[in-house]
Amino acid sequence: MAAVSVIIPAFNRALKVSRAISSVLYQTFTDYEIIVVDDGSTDGTRDAMRQFGDKISFMAHPSNLGVSAARNTGIRGSDAPLVAFLDSDDYWLSEKLEVQIPFFKSHPEAMISQTEEIWIRNGRYANPKTRHLKPSGDVFEPSLKLCLISPSAVMLRRSLLEEVGLFDEDLPACEDYDLWLRIACRYPVHLIHEKLVVKEGGHPDQLSSRYKGMDRFRIRARVKLIEGGILNDKQLMAAIAELSLKCRIYGTGCIKRGKRDEGDFYLQLPERLHEEYGVRS
Repeated sequence: MAAVSVIIPAFNRALKVSRAISSVLYQTFTDYEIIVVDDGSTDGTRDAMRQFGDKISFMAHPSNLGVSAARNTGIRGSDAPLVAFLDSDDYWLSEKLEVQIPFFKSHPEAMISQTEEIWIRNGRYANPKTRHLKPSGDVFEPSLKLCLISPSAVMLRRSLLEEVGLFDEDLPACEDYDLWLRIACRYPVHLIHEKLVVKEGGHPDQLSSRYKGMDRFRIRARVKLIEGGILNDKQLMAAIAELSLKCRIYGTGCIKRGKRDEGDFYLQLPERLHEEYGVRS
């Protein structure tokens, strides 16, 4: 059994998935398994993977089921005690596993960690804004406002996924945000202060470009969390307060765009939760 399973989902990424896979093969730490899940690609992604032969385990969906399903297929097909994710348009620096795996050996209580990243936007290096800087430890309340955990930077214990569940396949986007909230309300998320991932953005095939109105998926994730019965009183108050703010912004925007019914739904949603849980933001 390998020390870590590396899960790489890919959909129509023939030009980039080879780079992601190669960045794992170039790791200085070598006790890993690579599982690549082709999520119904039609552009030659499968052909791009053939060059790697038995260096990777290849799985495929007959049609595009979404990134959550692809990651979950990879998780179920793996068996290492640690799990790492790598998006097919990102890549790792060669020391990523060598730095991150010893962290778990020296911190047996840790369930999840992530590293810092190098950001590239539209082919140029970019510095994250202050609000995007990653905290370490109890990140639950900051994470309610925006996603502060990156899949390609994360490593976690398999037992954590067994406890909190896998990615929600009903969410076409913000599926990682949903999982991070379920984790962060239970455990600290440790930050390794080294930039070991190169994260690319700005290209048209990203989910953020494919789906408009991404906030509606983040709202769904917050509602699920609130209704899941796993939050303590302080967390519940913070979650409903943030939900109220986001629903007000999103609902008002819907009405301005002529979507009155959708806008009214989101504007009324926090009040229903206030009444149900007896919490006022």
